[in-house]
Amino acid sequence: MLLGLLPDIEVVGAAADGEEAVRLVGEHRPEVVLMDLRMPRCDGVEATRRIRSRYPGTQVVVLTTFADDGSLFPALRAGARGYLTKDAGGEEIARAIAEVTAGRAGLSPAVQGRMLDALTGAGPERRPEGRGSGPGGAGEPGQGAAGRGELPDGLTAREAEVLALVAEGLSNAEIVARLHVSMATVKTHINNLFAKTGARDRAQAVGYAYRHGIT
Repeated sequence: MLLGLLPDIEVVGAAADGEEAVRLVGEHRPEVVLMDLRMPRCDGVEATRRIRSRYPGTQVVVLTTFADDGSLFPALRAGARGYLTKDAGGEEIARAIAEVTAGRAGLSPAVQGRMLDALTGAGPERRPEGRGSGPGGAGEPGQGAAGRGELPDGLTAREAEVLALVAEGLSNAEIVARLHVSMATVKTHINNLFAKTGARDRAQAVGYAYRHGIT
């Protein structure tokens, strides 16, 4: 009912379980499937794996009650490109659908936070005060690899700074305000750092940033 009220979205089918979901995707070849996880006969993770294997043109957005690691990461490994919890409103669902159809990740802020927690353990390590050589206080961009001149994959200092802000969860508009540059400049930096790091979307860029200490 909710999806039917959203503009530019046509619902072509509804499935009672994972087996039926896979069958309906084969019949209708939809652009996106909203997938529950806990279902009889075939759960959402297995259904996602089958859909992405057999029908790679169909993207999967998980919409579930569960945001724990035991649900999140198996779904993403199975091929889901989006993950929302069931408290998501219509606007958030529509945004996730638009993101995955455009080839990007459609993850809720809470899910992005869980991914960062998993990548960093208890959180990003902080260097002792007074040890940083970059500008700003502890925890600001420039305190990790970016501040030590150890930039991987040919990243420039500015690109690393933008990447650190992406990892912090800032939008393009917020990065513009933080760095006092134009939107075009921010987009250019993001396009360049995506190309150099091999990241396809912001979620992958965040993972790259934390793996290389660019925080």
